[in-house]
Amino acid sequence: MSAGAGKGTSKGTGTGTGIKIIADNKKARFDFEIIETFEAGLVLRGSEVKSLRNNTCALKDAYVAFRGHEAYLQNAHIPIYLASSYNNHEPERVRKLLLHEHELAKINAAITEKGLTCVPLKMYWKKGMAKVEIGIARGKKKGDKREAIKSREADRDIQRSLRRSR
Repeated sequence: MSAGAGKGTSKGTGTGTGIKIIADNKKARFDFEIIETFEAGLVLRGSEVKSLRNNTCALKDAYVAFRGHEAYLQNAHIPIYLASSYNNHEPERVRKLLLHEHELAKINAAITEKGLTCVPLKMYWKKGMAKVEIGIARGKKKGDKREAIKSREADRDIQRSLRRSR
């Protein structure tokens, strides 16, 4: 058998670029207009890493908050790893985000502007490291959400009619 045979196969939802998605925050993409995105690392404990390997994470109500010049991920739910010892983590503890200084300054300046916030969009594995894609976002109004739903339904109807005509 050649060296490296059998390697590189990963189970789960991968994009073919070495990225394996753990969680996707669809609610954030519906409720917010994403202006700019950044990739951030996470400071995790051992049992959190094991739990994330099982693809269990919820980003639904999570957000990014600043304390001084550091960014933290809050309300992200990583469940307790069942096979771990008594030394477990808090499921919704505050986790530090690892970003470059210029990225932190840019995000902090943007969210101090009125109407902008920073939300996690997805969590994934990249080269064995847990990463979070965060986005600077502006909240959508109720009418904007309705327009998005109408346009999505219209696109589906068009696709259905195209499939039927074939």
